[in-house]
Amino acid sequence: MHNLDQFLFTGEEFIPGNRIQLRLGMIALLLNRNVLIEDVPGMGKTTLVKYFAKSSGLKFQRIQFTSDLLPSDILGISIFQKETEQFIFKPGPIFGELILADELNRGTPKTQSALLQAMEEKHVTIDGVTHPLPERFCLFATQNPRGQFGTYPLPESQLDRFLFKFSMGHLSKKEEMELLMSGSRGEALDKLQPSFTHEDLVSWQKEIKAVTVSEMILEYLADVLQSARRLEDALGLSPRAGLELLEASRAWAYFEKRNYVIPDDIQAVFPYVAGHRMFSGHALPTELEKSRAKEFISSIPFVKEK
Repeated sequence: MHNLDQFLFTGEEFIPGNRIQLRLGMIALLLNRNVLIEDVPGMGKTTLVKYFAKSSGLKFQRIQFTSDLLPSDILGISIFQKETEQFIFKPGPIFGELILADELNRGTPKTQSALLQAMEEKHVTIDGVTHPLPERFCLFATQNPRGQFGTYPLPESQLDRFLFKFSMGHLSKKEEMELLMSGSRGEALDKLQPSFTHEDLVSWQKEIKAVTVSEMILEYLADVLQSARRLEDALGLSPRAGLELLEASRAWAYFEKRNYVIPDDIQAVFPYVAGHRMFSGHALPTELEKSRAKEFISSIPFVKEK
């Protein structure tokens, strides 16, 4: 786990004030899941994703979402080749290992929906033919806060496909000074070298899967899910959300250097896994979604014996 610790330490120096964001992003990368980062422009969303791309050495593709972007610009297109009298498929940028969907909510709903199958099933269907995506596939999407000019809200079906949603947040005065003295990260990004290998990712992934979860913890998690579905002012959590909460809790325990899950792990990841699912219909800022999710999880007692 030494390389993993070194990656996080270097990341905190490279992108100050984003320790939690780095950990959440790394968990998503290890679990082959998707992440949504919401914040105003200029907060370092794209820089964070590029840091993951450079450090991992994975095949990186960037898709800049605009109102005139078409699904075929993302997925690819079949072109008729006159010489062979056959259609040749030319894959689009979705065929990468680490995808940056930049300003996702500036794309139209039709274009946004082009990602749904890829995000969930890890393959895409074009002209009736199914094309598998790379074995390691992780999509990091950024979006501007809802209500900004030229944005389209993401539907609940798409939000449910993101393991985590978080914002970058603001720096402390000390962190701000460090950034001002060191300057833009653009040139530094170009010089970054991979800090871990594909084999490291596979090894860490296996170790996360080996983290144990007791029946008592599963019962607590079930209590959380059932209680969330009884809230009057929130959407209930789907079975997929419950499974992803479990996997994220395993990964959080692993990062805490434990081989078993405790309630603290579930409580730590819950706001980032559940906030955007439970309160998506309220058009709340990300931090307020997270705050309400924290209030909810703190109200669910962990009872050892019933």
